[in-house]
Amino acid sequence: QVQLVESGGGLVQPGGSLRLSCAASGRTVSGYGMGWFRHFPGKEREFVAAITWSGGRTYYADSVKGRFTISGDNAKNTLYLQMVSLKPEDTAVYYCAGDPATLRGGVPSDFTSWGQGTQVTVSS
Repeated sequence: QVQLVESGGGLVQPGGSLRLSCAASGRTVSGYGMGWFRHFPGKEREFVAAITWSGGRTYYADSVKGRFTISGDNAKNTLYLQMVSLKPEDTAVYYCAGDPATLRGGVPSDFTSWGQGTQVTVSS
């Protein structure tokens, strides 16, 4: 079983930036790629971004496109999410996801490994 640990969350003012990191241990994260999700209180967890290891293709939710950038290194078992121009509505717990079971329209999906999450709060 792979363990995923997120870091880099915190409190930031609107318009600010944060960089989330995800470190995997236990074994190399396998599969098509990795992704980031977020969870708002009282709502379903939602997709934020994903990256494929083959070709380095990236995919984003419309709500974060142009503001968030996903990157990673499969060999180093690391994943990042650079977030700029943060808005209060980005406030959520952010989760790293690995070991996708499928590709849906080319996007790594049905992740089977999850981190514990890191809180991001955007507030003045």
